[in-house]
Amino acid sequence: MTPVPYDGCARVFAWAVLCLSLALGGCATRPAKRAPASGIGSSQSLLEQAQAEATAADQSHRASDAAAGWVRCATSAHGALAATSQAIGKQASALATHCTDRLLESALRQRSRRWSEGPTQIDGTTLTVEFRQLSPALRGPLTMVRAQDVPMQMFGGERFARPGLGVPLALVTPRCEDAPACHLWPPEGVFRWATAWIEPGVEDSAPPRLVIGDPVAIGNLTEGTWQYPLAEDTSAFFAYGAGTSKLPRLAIWGLLGGHEVGRRAGLYLLEDYDPHKRPIVMIHGLGSSPLTWARLSNAIWGDPLLRSQFQVWHVVYQTNAPLLVIRHRVKGYLDEGWRVLDPEGDDPARNGMVLIGHSLGGVVSRLLSVDSGEVLWSVGFTEPVSSLKGDPEDLRSIDEVFHFTAYPGISRAIFMASPHRGSPTAGSFIGRFMRVLVGRRAPELEALNRVARDNPEAVTDLMRPIFTRSRLNSIATLQPLQPVRRAGETLMPGPGIPYHTIAGIKPGSRPESDGVVPLASAIIPGAQSTLVISSEHNVQENAEAVAEVLRILREDIGQRSEEGP
Repeated sequence: MTPVPYDGCARVFAWAVLCLSLALGGCATRPAKRAPASGIGSSQSLLEQAQAEATAADQSHRASDAAAGWVRCATSAHGALAATSQAIGKQASALATHCTDRLLESALRQRSRRWSEGPTQIDGTTLTVEFRQLSPALRGPLTMVRAQDVPMQMFGGERFARPGLGVPLALVTPRCEDAPACHLWPPEGVFRWATAWIEPGVEDSAPPRLVIGDPVAIGNLTEGTWQYPLAEDTSAFFAYGAGTSKLPRLAIWGLLGGHEVGRRAGLYLLEDYDPHKRPIVMIHGLGSSPLTWARLSNAIWGDPLLRSQFQVWHVVYQTNAPLLVIRHRVKGYLDEGWRVLDPEGDDPARNGMVLIGHSLGGVVSRLLSVDSGEVLWSVGFTEPVSSLKGDPEDLRSIDEVFHFTAYPGISRAIFMASPHRGSPTAGSFIGRFMRVLVGRRAPELEALNRVARDNPEAVTDLMRPIFTRSRLNSIATLQPLQPVRRAGETLMPGPGIPYHTIAGIKPGSRPESDGVVPLASAIIPGAQSTLVISSEHNVQENAEAVAEVLRILREDIGQRSEEGP
């Protein structure tokens, strides 16, 4: 933002005010006095003083003089916010923001600097740092960066920002290690949006305050009879945090059997848990990571209505395991998250969970939304679990993998480019080659192998060689003719869980597909809505698909509002 223009006469008068103030007051760090609650004259004088300070700071060749000038400018302009004239207030808001921005531009060049509450100095000028309504997850000193300095490539250049008072920031601190909820934050740290502005000291003799606050939580700043919306940027925090993530590389290694993604697997919150906001649980696909949801997450945070009703949760999982094992593990991640967040089990957030899955993650989402009955078990076994011999833990493990009900609280599901009927790619030469590489040492598979060896007569002829030799992994279970997968494709969410399909068609593909998943596999009966777009397999990054998800979520809010509590 550039300084507010003013004419030549005002410039001369402002310089005269500046010279007089320096002659009478002396030192650069003395804070400006607060403006009276009313009166155009006093506010006009403070605005003109702020304009003069901004001009002097712009022309200063010494960092200490410039910093002192920016602080005096911001405090004087802040005092003018209480003007009875709205026009003066608007000019003061713009000037206060500009001067704060120039001060932070210099201060934040020191990337190693950490910010804590209390006294601090910026180029020799003393201020008091105050945190206002920031996330309690931000523990210890903060690393700050101006939002405008964070590139938006991962969002396709789309930035969601609102102009207003103050300078939007991205904040980060290391995640905590001393509470059960700590592991629900990403290992890279806790990232949050914020806005900074400068206010006069609490007393005339006190240093000015550099306030760092949550613009969404605070909303407006009230001065006199006016309310000033705080500037906000809800995009930069995630882009800044994602830039430090190792997940894209680890996700590929996780598919090939690497253990690091397995150690990081779980449910992750990207914002503070709110017991009244409904979770949107995003489940990525094969060899992928939650970063694939960047554009959709960005769009939800950038929509005031959606972010007031929903909270975004990401799932990380190792994608080399068989489909039913992945489903079982993701259920466990959700269970553990709820145990930490809502041990009593009575938060409203539990009811109304929305699942969004891409590719393999869409199939996992569907299986989280259905009752299995005996459909899957009967493909592999001819006897009930109770009739099998073996280690009790092994029997319990395979029972939980093959028998399940819809996860409690799911109210809607959205499947994006999901191979519900398998993918021919899994059976191609590349698929066969990848099946050899992709890891198979899942503990659940080892339990299945032991039970099958102990009870060969209870295993179907079709599945006995597969179970006893552990010839299963994620790619194998996506083959169109794989028996368990074929049985699983008949399982659809019940009437209490409406679901939606978004699929892509790669131009020129025959038969129609997105290059990975055939359209005939992505489209399933009973969907409340189906959208087919021109896209390759990364449908979740397509602007048309993102817009469709937002439409579904807004429609969902409207339907629940009509239904009442």
